[in-house]
Amino acid sequence: MKYFIGLDGGGTKTKCILTDENYNSIYECTGGPSNFLMLGTDKVSETIFDLINEAITNSKINEDDLEAALIGTTGAGRVNDANSLKEAFVNYSNNNNLKLKNFFVESDARIALEGAFSGKPGSILIAGTGSIMFGKDKNGVIHRVGGCGRFIGDEGSGFMIGRKGLIAVSKHLDGRSNPTLLTDFLRSEFNIDDLPTLITKIYKENFDIASVTPFVIKAAEENDKACLKILEEESDELILHVKAMGNLLKEETLKLSLIGSTITTDNLYAKMFQEKINDLGNVKLQNPDYPPAIGAVIMAKNLS
Repeated sequence: MKYFIGLDGGGTKTKCILTDENYNSIYECTGGPSNFLMLGTDKVSETIFDLINEAITNSKINEDDLEAALIGTTGAGRVNDANSLKEAFVNYSNNNNLKLKNFFVESDARIALEGAFSGKPGSILIAGTGSIMFGKDKNGVIHRVGGCGRFIGDEGSGFMIGRKGLIAVSKHLDGRSNPTLLTDFLRSEFNIDDLPTLITKIYKENFDIASVTPFVIKAAEENDKACLKILEEESDELILHVKAMGNLLKEETLKLSLIGSTITTDNLYAKMFQEKINDLGNVKLQNPDYPPAIGAVIMAKNLS
């Protein structure tokens, strides 16, 4: 029997799953964060090693039967960056007497796509703090839309909604626009009651801009005009992602799985976006077949 390990890495934790070749779970564990662009490749290599070693040891499989391991993690979307982590891990692993047959590094979005459609064609739209869309066509070619980061991208994301909400509040506070309920919410939740305090929060206290998003949605649900406008604009931006991906995949019906609490939980923004999806008429929404960690296993099996 051959075994595979898939790791789903992120900024707060890394999930690890060891399966057989039919994707049956043998052992699962969780470790620390694996954003190597922030933590460095040495630290993340240690985290990956500890998880793989734990899975092998506690499952009592023969190390030689582990065919491949693959991690999909934040920051691995560029080949050079992914290769730097792979090289660092292989060196660390070899130095600690664990020699894997195959080890691969992919982006977190890539393994989410593979898991969502069991390795088959389809598309995922991720809208959390940031936003990006990935799709796989019938020839196995991977396509990407968006994902250009907060300075020139992240349309429809929690960051962008929060940013526009803060702009609306700043304009209210200095008299450039009409009042918005969001100002009251920021006052009660974040103790922001004037423009100097807002500026200090943003530029000196590393304020989490995306944390404003739930309050933008809440204000919109109470018919606040400024916040309703923000949600309309940003949901339209996500629709542009979907239309662009549809043109790239050239499928009669676009299979789409949504990822990220901003567009998957029961809130006005998610409802607004999904109504616009339904209006397109050629998009089929579906829940992911598997979580990203199994997507990593699928890729590990296919690449080895």
